[in-house]
Amino acid sequence: MRLSRRSAVDPFIVMDVMEAARRAEAAGRRIIHMEVGQPGTPAPAAARAALARALEGNPLGYTVALGLPALREGIAALYRRRHGLDIDPGRIVVTAGSSGAFLLAFTALFDTGERVALGAPGYPSYRQILRALGLVPVEIGTTMENRLQPRPGEIPAAARGLIVASPANPSGTMLGRDELKALVEACAGRGIALISDEIYHGIEYETAAVSALEISDDVYVINSFSKYFSMTGWRVGWMVVPESHVRSIERLAQNMFICAPHASQLAALAALECEDELQANLAVYRENRALMMEGLPRAGFGRIAPPDGAFYFYADVSEITDDSRALAAAILEQAGVALTPGLDFDSRRGARTLRFSYAGRTEDIAEGLARLQAFMAALRGG
Repeated sequence: MRLSRRSAVDPFIVMDVMEAARRAEAAGRRIIHMEVGQPGTPAPAAARAALARALEGNPLGYTVALGLPALREGIAALYRRRHGLDIDPGRIVVTAGSSGAFLLAFTALFDTGERVALGAPGYPSYRQILRALGLVPVEIGTTMENRLQPRPGEIPAAARGLIVASPANPSGTMLGRDELKALVEACAGRGIALISDEIYHGIEYETAAVSALEISDDVYVINSFSKYFSMTGWRVGWMVVPESHVRSIERLAQNMFICAPHASQLAALAALECEDELQANLAVYRENRALMMEGLPRAGFGRIAPPDGAFYFYADVSEITDDSRALAAAILEQAGVALTPGLDFDSRRGARTLRFSYAGRTEDIAEGLARLQAFMAALRGG
């Protein structure tokens, strides 16, 4: 049986790294996980308790395609608290994780063959979902001078869409208000759809992240309960769309997903009220970030753009190797630290970069840094 050309997407290399780390652990080794973009903490306690209660008496059947009304109202309240915005809950669509939101957004906004611009390095699934939908991803090679974020003058002439992420994966860098405003206005002036990935909002260290919704209602904003709310495996996210797009999105959601998981929606609703616990998680990330800021350069990974948010460092390792996948494999084998090669994030330059995640326990991050320093000292000595 034949496969479609659209199915020929690249693998998500970090998942291959996770599998290699799992095999090493099955063989009895202790591996420090700095590869996966996943909080080391569970879902908030109140979220887990809410689901336990629901299991006792709630049939947990289908919800309406746009999501539980109470959850949509709760997300609207989140925008009031964080950004001072009065978002109509009717514009909020609850999705099966941010991945479900990207599928809905790309399908609603673009026709087959159209070109969609995105910064490189960037989250790899943007490219692969676009390709699977018969769209053409066009990478913008960002620079350290611009903190690995795109600028208006770099948007390709033929682009019909632009994806931005702030804080970004893999760099953790953010767009300031003026920078984001310039991109929003450039897109509006050229009839380009702007999609703002805000999945790491809430995980910021010195300045608050700016939502594209603070600048315009004529954008798609995508977020999730995966990162700040520590609910990766629950697969529940959301997006905010222009009012005139809601019905189109609803029809797509009805047919593609029916609804996001009911159980996860109930847990997410409870998670919105867990700010104290979530801020405690943020304090751990902040401590881990400080360790990384000191420890990575000491190990020899000093060519970085210090992250404003999320829980990643993205390092230029071109002075060490031009094969980051082989370097990551050697570090896993010899030091027992799992890292992600930059090939996931930048198809042209990623062979000379590595991503380090610091979402785990502080004691694991400290041990991982010590192992990296020992590995690099041995490499330099050899």
